[in-house]
Amino acid sequence: MNQEKDLIMKKVIHAGKSQASTLVKGTKVNFHFRTIIPAEDGGEDQIIDDSKARGKAMELVLGKQFKLEVWESALQMMSIGEVSEFTVDKNLCVPYPFVAKTLRDSYWGDGKKAKQEHRHCCGAMAMQQDNGLGYKDLDDLVLHPKDLKFVFELLSAEQTQATAKDSWELDENEKLNVIPQLREEGNMLYKSGDISGAKDKYAKAIGILEQLLLREKPGDEDWLKLDYMKIPFLLNFAQCMYKLGEFYNAIEQCNEVLKRDSENVKALYRRGLSHIKVWNPVLAKEDLQKAMTLDSSLEKSVLLELRQLEDMQKCKNQSDKQWLKKLFSV
Repeated sequence: MNQEKDLIMKKVIHAGKSQASTLVKGTKVNFHFRTIIPAEDGGEDQIIDDSKARGKAMELVLGKQFKLEVWESALQMMSIGEVSEFTVDKNLCVPYPFVAKTLRDSYWGDGKKAKQEHRHCCGAMAMQQDNGLGYKDLDDLVLHPKDLKFVFELLSAEQTQATAKDSWELDENEKLNVIPQLREEGNMLYKSGDISGAKDKYAKAIGILEQLLLREKPGDEDWLKLDYMKIPFLLNFAQCMYKLGEFYNAIEQCNEVLKRDSENVKALYRRGLSHIKVWNPVLAKEDLQKAMTLDSSLEKSVLLELRQLEDMQKCKNQSDKQWLKKLFSV
């Protein structure tokens, strides 16, 4: 920890309203940040990300393995209401481009329009071709790491003690009360780029619901209500599995949702995308077409996926022909 602090220089811009807080593991912090590439050779500092300008503050739960650990270290040096600038050694900033990409794509929505650009059909057969992060400034940071400045404004900090208990320690009411909190924390972790952490939150919620189901008679009204509560967590868990490359697991979670709701559009769409990844083109097409039929707002994205699937099939057919030609050639 001392070695890490040697690589971080803090400058207070505006003192906080209270004494320095003890921000321990499990504390949910709400803050604004600005990321700056320091000037070189007499030039000007370059601001590359600014949450306040975006109008959407950042949230994270300390101690949940957020990819950019230096942020947690910096925030733990602050008090509520404080604004401080941290100059951070480039060796601690290596994960920043990847965290920033997730924030821009998912948290702020920059990546929605360009999500499907530059995909190559044959490359997609094994794994979709990597074309960098999709942002020139972030690609430059990956290739040429630099010291960065982070300006943080710590807005609030809140203890989340309920979720610190193991699920078996909670009584029935605590279990019911902690479920929406787990969903909120999971969503927050997902948006911040901590997909694995989000997955764990959703899995814990599913486990708690399974425990509660054991207390009810299968098929009764209370049992059905609890069982139905699993659907959003199964969907979110499936999305995490997809993002983590666990496509068969994603399919299984979607199957569980569709057992309970055969026309769940999100489950059909996500299962369809997962079938593409494991090369089940017929099943993928069935799921995507059904999702589009149920929700016309998906038409554009589904048609794009189907066109790309058709390109992939043509590519595979051509590859198979070449392989057979070589196999039977004299």
